[in-house]
Amino acid sequence: MTIAGGIVLIMLGAILTWAVEFDIAGFDINVVGVILMIGGLAWLLFAVYRLSLARRAVADTTATTVIEDPVTHRRTYQERHYNDPPAV
Repeated sequence: MTIAGGIVLIMLGAILTWAVEFDIAGFDINVVGVILMIGGLAWLLFAVYRLSLARRAVADTTATTVIEDPVTHRRTYQERHYNDPPAV
């Protein structure tokens, strides 16, 4: 489910609603276009919701270590990323 899928449904529904002049007995193409636009809007909102959840679920990838030198009493802050090679 992507954002593009919802936009495509909305565009297809708009084309069927306002640009197509087609008549079949017992079948209204304008109603089908409106249904597709509503479905595309629901799809678009759901895709944006899922995207916001995926961005919120990203884990912290840094680790901070505090090293204190006993002689100079200075603190050194070391920040490592998980994809860094191991320190020797």
